[in-house]
This record gives sequence, structure tokens and C-alpha cells, in this order.
Amino acid sequence: MHGRLRRNTQPSPAEFTGAKKVRIEGSSDIAHVSTSHVERQNLTMRMHMRRFTRLTNAFSKKFENHMHMVALYTVWYNFIRIHKTLKTSPAMAAGVSATLWSMDDLVAMMGAVAPKPERRGPYKKKGGSN
Repeated sequence: MHGRLRRNTQPSPAEFTGAKKVRIEGSSDIAHVSTSHVERQNLTMRMHMRRFTRLTNAFSKKFENHMHMVALYTVWYNFIRIHKTLKTSPAMAAGVSATLWSMDDLVAMMGAVAPKPERRGPYKKKGGSN
């Protein structure tokens, strides 16, 4: 086979800088200790939000915007989305909410607390002559 050699275009993994061993004590039932619930939640979040997948252009340029997106996802997942196994939202199943929320409810709540937009000043032309 002739032609050019293909270079590895994958990003290199992060460098491991160390780990700290910390003892955490409690009264957990060792038969029920598992990371599967956390791993499942991480996978679900990655599958629903492109900004958590690798090699994507769907990312947040500002950390504040990233935090807002995670908050929106969390509210949607727990208060708006009907889960097949529960046949309702997790918030209703846990008794946190008496009703199923809609996206309209969420938008109305966000609008109630959002700062009012400021009036924008006139546009300034860049480097052009008149």
C-alpha cells in the first residue's frame, strides 16, 4: 500500500499527577456499596449532552455557561422527563413535586429570576473611513 502515513490525530490522555488516599467512614451496608449508580448517571448525562463527550464542537466557552447547562439538564431530568420505570418524574416519585413540570414552567421560572436585558449602545464601526 502506498501513500502518506496517517498521523495519530487523537488527543493524548491527560497526564496522571497523583492520587490522595482518604479514609471515609460511615454506616454503609457493604452489600449495597457500588459505583454503578454513579456510572449510569454519568453515562446518561454524556448521552444527553454533547458537551460531555469527547472530540466534539459542542462545548461551553465560559465555565458559567457550562454550570447553567448542567443545572438545566438536572432540572429537566428530575422534574420534566417522565422515566419509563417510574412512569413519572423522579421529583414526583420522591414526593418533592406534586405535579409534572413542563418546559414552559421551567422557562417561566427562569424568566422570573433572570436579570432584565440592558439596552445596547450604538454599534461602532471597525477601522473603516467615512
